[in-house]
Amino acid sequence: MDITLTSLETAHTELLQQQIMAEIASQGGKIPFSKYMEMALYAPGMGYYSAGAHKLGSGGDFTTAPEISPLFGAAIVSTLLPILRGLQSQGLPTQILEFGAGTGKLAESILTRLHELGFALDRYDIIEISPDLAQRQVARLQTLSQKLSLSTQCHWLSALPSQFKGIILANEVMDAIPCDAIIYHDGFWHWHDVTTVNEKLNWIVGRPVQQDLLPEALLTGHFSEGYLTELHPQANAWAGQIAKQLHTGLFLTFDYGFPETEYYHPQRSTGTLMAHHRHHAIQDPFYLPGLCDITTHIAWTQIARSVLNKTVDDVYLSNQAGYLLDAGIGDIALEIGDPSNPKTFLPISNALQKLLSEAEMGELFKVFAFSKNLNAALPDVLHYTLEDLPGLRGRNRLSSC
Repeated sequence: MDITLTSLETAHTELLQQQIMAEIASQGGKIPFSKYMEMALYAPGMGYYSAGAHKLGSGGDFTTAPEISPLFGAAIVSTLLPILRGLQSQGLPTQILEFGAGTGKLAESILTRLHELGFALDRYDIIEISPDLAQRQVARLQTLSQKLSLSTQCHWLSALPSQFKGIILANEVMDAIPCDAIIYHDGFWHWHDVTTVNEKLNWIVGRPVQQDLLPEALLTGHFSEGYLTELHPQANAWAGQIAKQLHTGLFLTFDYGFPETEYYHPQRSTGTLMAHHRHHAIQDPFYLPGLCDITTHIAWTQIARSVLNKTVDDVYLSNQAGYLLDAGIGDIALEIGDPSNPKTFLPISNALQKLLSEAEMGELFKVFAFSKNLNAALPDVLHYTLEDLPGLRGRNRLSSC
């Protein structure tokens, strides 16, 4: 792959590599992959998400659904609006909190759609660890507020408030939470650690993995020598903490991944780790640390178990295409565009194709949701389960959890 770097980019990635190698040396010659991923993405002033590089959109390293079309956020509103109206009718604040809001386009499309439907949201809060993305979010939402004369208060928080009542959103957040890499070696699962070989970052087989850390699928399945995959203790803990702090409301997230039986399928022998740079998919996670995004697919069954342990009411998983269609994205598209006018409707049609097609984002990307205390808190308003909400009425792929 021919990627030309500027002198500043070269100096940046070389300096971060030196810091990672120094960490490896201080730890006796190897570190867990999760530590490497943490440093590559989040090292202060150096990591991919903390160094101020342009990441999203056509000029960045990857494109997300909100960047493709405002239809994505408008469809999400179909799911959220019954809950928001229920909270409002009970005299409770109507609020949405979004983790990792990117450029702010999802927040913009949600607030715009709510405005079009005549609903005045009280608060839209954002938790963002990237300083440059937070600045872009502030600018975008200030412009939107002035344009539409919104009364919604937007705030940037450093942590999730306890006993939160409302909606919590996350679009492509969990895939960037550091994971652990493991390898099947000599009949046992071992940590796949990071070391240095000839002054370059490389893999090394580490200690055996404790049995109680392995999901059932890895304990009972049959795997070939050298089979690679990932464990997600930090993502599981993150989801569990959200479930614990959510008092009343809904958590809704979109990301790529699989149920456990698909995630740990014997044929998925090289794992799901991937790096991204300037819209190139890169197999080597050690390529240009600090300049590349590093992601992993989500093991959704483990996430579901983590939140069920926190006494959530319901969990739900489906593919993005089924969710968006059930949420009415087709009808919303017809509201804003005329199919008889190819010039104006073609961009809408192209966006729908990317969001819904099985060959694009429709199947690989999933929607995952859980609710907590909705019926208990709003007995006169919400008499349905999570799967009665628009967007979540299709087949639940977690029905066996």
